[in-house]
Amino acid sequence: VPVLVDFWAPWCGPCRQLGPALEKIVAEAGGKVKLVKINIDENQALAGQMGVQSIPAVFAFSGGQPVDGFMGALPESDIRAFVEKILASAPAGDGDMNAQIEQALASADQAMAANQPEQAINIYGIILQQMPEHAAALIGLAQAFIVSGTLEQAHQTLELVPEEEKSGEAYAAAQAALKLAEQAGELGEVDELHARLEGDGNDHQARMDLAILHNAAGKREEAAAALLEIIKRDREWNEDGGRRKLLEFFEAWGASDPAAIAGRKKLSRLLFS
Repeated sequence: VPVLVDFWAPWCGPCRQLGPALEKIVAEAGGKVKLVKINIDENQALAGQMGVQSIPAVFAFSGGQPVDGFMGALPESDIRAFVEKILASAPAGDGDMNAQIEQALASADQAMAANQPEQAINIYGIILQQMPEHAAALIGLAQAFIVSGTLEQAHQTLELVPEEEKSGEAYAAAQAALKLAEQAGELGEVDELHARLEGDGNDHQARMDLAILHNAAGKREEAAAALLEIIKRDREWNEDGGRRKLLEFFEAWGASDPAAIAGRKKLSRLLFS
């Protein structure tokens, strides 16, 4: 039977809002799902072990393994949809751990796509409680830390990836993303860079810095456009610096990312037209 674990506290307003709705929907399920409520004030060690960073936080376990979760006081309709999703994917028997881990990874990916890195961090965390050296979960957790701006934790997480898994595309993408995020932290403000470009359209360093900041903000199309403009204006600047930085972006985004695919096409047209 799937189990929902609700981390809450008496002083938490959203917890008091979520709790009754969650209890109602679980009761409606007629025993097909169970609910466990954990007061974090009384179970701080357990909350820390599960990687709870904010409450309310709800984790779903199926077949004894973590498969999904959410944070915050969702509307009743969303809670019901969440429970129905868990019930629909519950195994008939003990379940296969690998299949459930894959389901949890997919849920974490969805959270990242929805720009919810904290939810992804929680899901990756409960996967790693079961399989501490799971490379995909470690790399995904590092990417979530990068998006949330906790770069030191991203560094530490990538160091935990097994050596034999450090040659893949996903690990290289995380390393490249971390490097770019660190560069963004050393730069000035976007408005200042725009002002520099208004004064001198050929201030290529300002345009490159702007591209790095756009990338850090998730504005991948704008980041690529800025670097393509550098290449268009001066291919030789900084030893082909615009193109080299753009290739770093493509590596960090991954080969299947829409912005990377579109950017590569524009780069090819620019170089070979």
